[in-house]
Amino acid sequence: MDAPIKGGRFTGWHATAIFIAFFGTVGTVNVVMARYATSTFGGVVVENSYVASQEFNGWLDRAEKSKELGWQADATRTAQGRVAVTLAGAPDDAQLDADARHPLGRMDDIALTFTRQADGSYLSRETLPEGRWTLRLAAKAGTDSWRGEEVLK
Repeated sequence: MDAPIKGGRFTGWHATAIFIAFFGTVGTVNVVMARYATSTFGGVVVENSYVASQEFNGWLDRAEKSKELGWQADATRTAQGRVAVTLAGAPDDAQLDADARHPLGRMDDIALTFTRQADGSYLSRETLPEGRWTLRLAAKAGTDSWRGEEVLK
């Protein structure tokens, strides 16, 4: 003899409720995760990804040549909010520029121009708001070109 099933029958309404709960949970998690992904990472945008992929090896070659120069940068923020950079190993006639990027993309990029100081360091003409910034530095001296990144806290 079979024992009777306690608790009732499994009906179509039960199956529907399970499907709705499952797919509702999956959909909610997807929406929440997509929202977090788009609100916390600004990303790097290129105008044409195909062209950027074709230029990638050239970028690597320029980065290697830049590294071979041996120039080293050290950036700090002054009390007035300007950026001071010491560029070790670079010749005296080097010109320095930078783009300050907020790592989470919450603030617009700021272009910085620098003037050489009497002690050989560089001081930005523009001020930089408080917070964490990534400086993309670009220095040129004659035909030599150097690029580097510094995190400014």
